[in-house]
Amino acid sequence: MSFSSVVPKCAVSLMCRNVSTGHIWWQSKKISNMVEVHKKLRKVVGASTNWQDHQQALAERTSLSQYLAQSQDELPPRGMKDSEIEVDLLLGSQPALREKYLNAHNSVRFGRILEELDSLAVLICYFHTWNKELKKSPLSIVTALVDKIDMRKHIIYPDRNIKFKGHVTWVGKTSIETKMQMCQYYDGVYTDVLDATYVMVARDPENKRAAFVNPLKPEGQEEEEIFRLGEINKKRRVELRTASLLKVAPTAEERTLIHDLFLQTLDPRRVNFKSRILPPNSMWMEDAKMKGLEICHPEQRNIFNRIFGGFLMRKAYELGRSNACAFAGCRPTVVAVDDILFQKPVKIGSLLMLSSQVCYTEGMYVQVRVHSEVLDPLTRLHSTTNVFHFTFRLENDVPAVVPRSYGESMLYLDGKRRFKGIMENQSADRGTRFLTSSNLGNTNTS
Repeated sequence: MSFSSVVPKCAVSLMCRNVSTGHIWWQSKKISNMVEVHKKLRKVVGASTNWQDHQQALAERTSLSQYLAQSQDELPPRGMKDSEIEVDLLLGSQPALREKYLNAHNSVRFGRILEELDSLAVLICYFHTWNKELKKSPLSIVTALVDKIDMRKHIIYPDRNIKFKGHVTWVGKTSIETKMQMCQYYDGVYTDVLDATYVMVARDPENKRAAFVNPLKPEGQEEEEIFRLGEINKKRRVELRTASLLKVAPTAEERTLIHDLFLQTLDPRRVNFKSRILPPNSMWMEDAKMKGLEICHPEQRNIFNRIFGGFLMRKAYELGRSNACAFAGCRPTVVAVDDILFQKPVKIGSLLMLSSQVCYTEGMYVQVRVHSEVLDPLTRLHSTTNVFHFTFRLENDVPAVVPRSYGESMLYLDGKRRFKGIMENQSADRGTRFLTSSNLGNTNTS
């Protein structure tokens, strides 16, 4: 049964008046700039650029619940090419765009790139789930997890064109995995800068419960392999959650490591457990922190009247990078973004508290964890919204961080695990599998 069969005929007739003219904008898979991405997202959910109109439009989305599928079997399967899109960021061709993305070191602000990736991931999912018989989508698609972002190049030039590509790679019943690739034009060709994997979830129009999405049907050996890797990613995520130090004790090897660190900090002149000293070239973890506060204004809202996830990632990245810079005394370069978990949405007007912690170091590398929570000033209750993990590379070897408490020891072990996984992934240089058979347009423009 197709999705259209569950929609009342009168409703289909009413909502199809603009099919011939209102959906041409949606069919284009090659998008000229990020402004168009944001316009498409507002169009598909009926959001407004005006704050008051925006609230009313989202309130009207409640009526779209009648168009939700009652099971995934009611929805037609889609192929990977149905969601494949390409977006240009013409920093080279349009100098007026550069100031928004430029940092003080004459490079591109990576936090801005995180914002664009988040918007692109949502749009990719709407391409996958789009029903041409409806003027607006009944789905609220939000970011659940940034699985990983692997950097292929560590310099992003502010005066060279950038191209984003992406498509759906795996689908569950209510969740969608998308992979994206960012390239930059240099010496006559586009070269890979980063690969990103996001996991999105579909909710009802009021963002209160899960909603079914179209299944994904791989076509050909290439797509089947990409889908298989998506299944592997899902299993890996489940295994990591199961082995979390928040749920199970450290391994015997990890317990020995923590005890050795403890012994290294004992004062040999005093035989007791309370006299602690720092080993050479090291710093207590409690001294490797940095905090920030953001008041969440309507300007930072997304199309669902919550604070934009890309904005949260940008602010967390900027705090984490600043923490790494202050800790090491030199400029850090991002190597990877890992396992950003979105636990709950952030409401407009919230007091967002960000806390960054250097939790592990090795050689020239620093592993940083940023924890974000909202504070209700009336009840004084704190609620965790996100946890971010960043890996930075510095210009020189950095001091070691030493845990003092058991909780800090768990942060240390978690950081060590994440750093090891990132280094193993980069050594294997597996990269990200994308479709190679289609050509969305000419890419030979500077």
